[in-house]
Amino acid sequence: MVKTYTAAEANRTLPYVRSVVADILEKARELRGKTSLSPDPENDDELELLQQDLLSLMEELEKIGASFKDWNFEVGLVDFPGQVRGEEVMFCWRSDEDAVLWYHSADEGFAGRQRIPEDELPEDLRQN
Repeated sequence: MVKTYTAAEANRTLPYVRSVVADILEKARELRGKTSLSPDPENDDELELLQQDLLSLMEELEKIGASFKDWNFEVGLVDFPGQVRGEEVMFCWRSDEDAVLWYHSADEGFAGRQRIPEDELPEDLRQN
């Protein structure tokens, strides 16, 4: 069964999620740099270990029901399954954002992001 988050629950995971995403982005930078320097990237044991480390970090997010979505490994985009007004959505957070304030439908993705309605946000994140 997939964990479904409220906006408040998604926000409470951020200290952990921020840490994991920072590690993912760092590991991806390291992997990119070493891949460009490797004479034989397909058979490089060190690169294989870095890839496994990267996959393990992504699995850490999956264990809590979140999904890493930034395949360019530049900003660190994470989705959390949830509901807004009874509709199944994905709460959407980027590592350069202070809080989970956005969502999109599962089929729209990042381009369809909308702000979470104020009454569904934790009180400390509401604008009014």
